[in-house]
Amino acid sequence: MELKCDAIFNCFISIFICIILSITYVGSLYIWRTPHHRDHPDVVKKRFISVFFMFLISPIFLYVGINKSILDKVSLRILLGLRSEGLFQAIFMPWFLTMILFLGPLAMQTCNGYLKMYAEPMYWISSFKDLLWIRNFLVAPLSEEFTFRSCMMPLLLQCFQPMTVVFTVPLFFGIAHFHHLRERMKQGFSLQSALQISLFQFFFTTLFGAYSAFIFLRTGHFISTFVVHAFCNHMGFPNVEEAFNYKGVKKVIIMLFFILGAILWIYLLYPLTEPSWYYNDYFWNITTS
Repeated sequence: MELKCDAIFNCFISIFICIILSITYVGSLYIWRTPHHRDHPDVVKKRFISVFFMFLISPIFLYVGINKSILDKVSLRILLGLRSEGLFQAIFMPWFLTMILFLGPLAMQTCNGYLKMYAEPMYWISSFKDLLWIRNFLVAPLSEEFTFRSCMMPLLLQCFQPMTVVFTVPLFFGIAHFHHLRERMKQGFSLQSALQISLFQFFFTTLFGAYSAFIFLRTGHFISTFVVHAFCNHMGFPNVEEAFNYKGVKKVIIMLFFILGAILWIYLLYPLTEPSWYYNDYFWNITTS
């Protein structure tokens, strides 16, 4: 009975630490007093400082909350998913799996010529000079995945079954995005419109968060979640409505790619994230013991 009470208390502490970490992450973005909107260069640069600060302190939350018997067996670095074993697979295989899911949108980019842009050196040169591009596709995925996956998931995995954590930790991630509600209202959106957008964003980010959590659980690599997050940010939510605007054979082919991508993704989800590919058996056993 005493052991059961200790386990419940430890789980409560883990959840509490995750909540505090979420609040700290969002709060770090609002410590700067500024009249500008979130896309203003000054705001973006200051928030870069905030997330860099979160990179430094987020592991402390994990260290405080993790069972010390786990740290006796595996280092904090391993728990954070900062490993070299299986690094090549961790970069490319989850990315390839996610590209399969986006076969439909990629087919549309092929049709409209957008895909050719990636082969242009000037596209990448101009992108790395663009603060918003750096924020959306580098800084945000890095900071969010490190905080909400690398630092939170080991805390919850010591208390709950793996698949429970996969569908629980995204709630912290999704709720954290509600801070955009305040920003949209400052931009002139009505409460109803801002709330509708935020609810959709909550649904989308929570859904993605579950996928990212699954990737982290299976690969044991932080880099996997970063690559997948950056790619999904770039692709955005699949625009099925645009697909219906195509005519004739082109429309049929694109819709078939949407269906094929979903079927292949479901079929390949487990094989391409097999933990042994990533030398992740040790991580898996430690965090679920």
